[in-house]
Amino acid sequence: MTRTAIVLGAGMVGVSCALALQKRGFAVTLIDRREPGRETSYGNAGVLARSSIVPLNNPGLFGKLTRYLGNRHAALNLDWKRALSRPGWLLRFLWEARPSQASARIAALESLTGSTVARHRALMAEAGVSHRLRETGTLKVWRTEAGHAAAKAEHDFLTARGIVSQVLDRQGISGVEPALNPIFHAGLLCLENASVDSPGAVTQAYAELFAGRGGKIEQARIDTLTHTGTDWLARTSKGDLTAQIAVLALGPWSMDLLAPLGLDSKLDVERGYHRHLQAENGASLSRPVYDVDAAYFMAPMEQGYRITSGVDLSHREAPDSHRQIDMVTKSAREAFPLAEFEGETWRGARPTLPDSLPMIGEAPRNPGLWLAFGHQHIGFSTGPITGEIIAALVCGETPPVDPTPFKPGRYIA
Repeated sequence: MTRTAIVLGAGMVGVSCALALQKRGFAVTLIDRREPGRETSYGNAGVLARSSIVPLNNPGLFGKLTRYLGNRHAALNLDWKRALSRPGWLLRFLWEARPSQASARIAALESLTGSTVARHRALMAEAGVSHRLRETGTLKVWRTEAGHAAAKAEHDFLTARGIVSQVLDRQGISGVEPALNPIFHAGLLCLENASVDSPGAVTQAYAELFAGRGGKIEQARIDTLTHTGTDWLARTSKGDLTAQIAVLALGPWSMDLLAPLGLDSKLDVERGYHRHLQAENGASLSRPVYDVDAAYFMAPMEQGYRITSGVDLSHREAPDSHRQIDMVTKSAREAFPLAEFEGETWRGARPTLPDSLPMIGEAPRNPGLWLAFGHQHIGFSTGPITGEIIAALVCGETPPVDPTPFKPGRYIA
């Protein structure tokens, strides 16, 4: 008898879970209110981040707080009313940043990112979109002399973990990205990262691969998720769907379905923005560039150059705040010859947990409900391995990495 599964959420994580379960013989239905890859997985910088192994809430956060809390820096926009509405979450986030936790968190993230590029390379080949992959690394740049020490420290940190990078001075930056204006003193070329020219299109291609192998995709609003005693039932705007197991991969919307089940995952939301600008005078970049001091990514995309903002800690559905994206648009035009912005500003949301690690595993007290969300800034990178972890656990196999750091039970009793 064929086993059945419903996967709720058609971003990179959900599509990857659907593919991994399908590979193991499940009849899978993938459901989302939008087409695959049109929410969080659409709006990121397209980086396959092998080097993203330091959690956001690391011990270095405390030294930056005074700069960020006044809402004058592009890195953070903080809605104080919202933050104070969940003081317990905020305190837990800061508690998780203590130095004693850093080593274990770094090891956990490294286990997820280690195979990122290889897994995406293989999936892109299967989906027929290998032309979207750039294996040219990513470039971090600093605007001040202090960047030399920061670049060297990060290089040494990555080298100690077997991740290849190269420290660059002003001349070295011009050597790898000659179109950048010479305003940067130091750089770090992260050679084991890769990128794509349209993360939304890549996610869509993976979904089409899933459908081409017999998977079913439903575009509908998901209203409730309940357990019938034998199966999981998703009530949607297009009718009911039932299956033996359910995988919840709705990113920042996951809590909407968990709360009615009496489950508090400690999930919160970061918002972010992007804009596409066109290069002037034939200028081009070979890879995404992260301007550390100005807090933005500038990534070459098929739509132009995508400029991404820092973190906006406002309510998920609050009106847009363009302070950050306006600041980084100006900074990006200082760094690279870009035309004036014309078009629409995109806004999205990322799921975040207090320890900056995703939740991957079976929900406590709810057999057959599997959770795969909370990937913060690396969901696009680590979707494929998350899918493999979930599918392996469902089938009683040994997962590709130790799932213990990501167990839902660390927050859900």
